[in-house]
Amino acid sequence: MSQSDLRGELIRLLLGADVALTAQEVTERGGLSLEDGQRLWRALGFPDRGDGVAYTDADTKAVAAVAAALTSDLFEEATVFRMTRALGTTMSRLADWQVSTLVEQVEHDIETGAATSRLERAVDLAQYGGSGFEMLLLYAWRRHLAAAVARMDALGASDEELLSTDLTVGFADLSRFTSLSNGLDDSALGHLVEDFESRCTDIVTARGGRIVKTLGDAVLFVADTPTSGTQIAMELVGQIARRPDIPDVKVGLATGSVLSRLGDVFGPPVNLAARLTSVARSNRVLVDQHTADGLGDEFETRVLPPRPLRGFGNVSPVTVSRRHGFRAR
Repeated sequence: MSQSDLRGELIRLLLGADVALTAQEVTERGGLSLEDGQRLWRALGFPDRGDGVAYTDADTKAVAAVAAALTSDLFEEATVFRMTRALGTTMSRLADWQVSTLVEQVEHDIETGAATSRLERAVDLAQYGGSGFEMLLLYAWRRHLAAAVARMDALGASDEELLSTDLTVGFADLSRFTSLSNGLDDSALGHLVEDFESRCTDIVTARGGRIVKTLGDAVLFVADTPTSGTQIAMELVGQIARRPDIPDVKVGLATGSVLSRLGDVFGPPVNLAARLTSVARSNRVLVDQHTADGLGDEFETRVLPPRPLRGFGNVSPVTVSRRHGFRAR
């Protein structure tokens, strides 16, 4: 099979069908105007394909699903397109992540002689791995959706509280990452970042916290209480400090009212946690006074001298350590 044929087969496997429709045909069959169809594709992060043949029956079904939501009495138009935009942004990042991971395996297969053609190996992976990961994608989405609804339901009393609540916000940041990354090649840097993010995700979720986003050399997470947030922070410092292949880490924590929107969190505690991380020493945890006040006997705290933190004036950070000899009941 020629290179051109292999590329066509790869795209067909990924899309599930050959492209055979224009944008005009898809939107007419799906029940949207061409303008709203283009608006949908922009929200999903797809470029305008003009008058060319670039779509399949799956595109028609997607357009029809959005048209049905727009004509129902349940969803406002703004809500439909906000959900669509969130889906597009998330899937775009996920796709880039998956492809870069698979490219590493393809290159390894070429180097070891397990494959002789990159395109042929990519077609094999798409043919035999696509359906399983598609099922896993739906499974993970449903599980995360149920967990998000449960978190919102647990907030309690009034509708005003559904999008904002008191949380402990943490930033974990690698020390000396810029100077270190300048001395690494692309492969080594990629492995370092992936190892750091994977280790942080395991620790945060095992302790009942939630990763909000990763930023290469930093991870933003939230926890329900100051105690659980501090336990996560201490675990991050303790485990990563023992890893010779990952630089030291420093963590800042702040507690207060946080607004959850667009898969992210906003509010003064988020900004304060980031500022505390910027002044923390390697393998140390700094918290604000609100977080320190919520801690029990498991931790010892010490108020440090005031220092200027951008946007907050002079702030006295609080350093936290585990109390020697303490045993949880």
